[in-house]
Amino acid sequence: MKDGVLVFCEVKTRTSDRFGAAAEAVTARQLRRVRAAAGAFLGSGLLEGRRPRVLRFDVACVDPDGRVEVIEAVL
Repeated sequence: MKDGVLVFCEVKTRTSDRFGAAAEAVTARQLRRVRAAAGAFLGSGLLEGRRPRVLRFDVACVDPDGRVEVIEAVL
């Protein structure tokens, strides 16, 4: 968490672009799982009274050359 923003991030990587870009591999099911994990984390008490002002869900895409692109606020 930074400046009241708590980010949950799905990371996708591809070893080639043969089947499309990494971002194209993020499915609705995977996004639902990230949301469920976020809910479990928030309910766990691990934040010890610190409440985020904003929740953000990102996707980090790693291409075959190792470059990383972060797509912010996908949900």
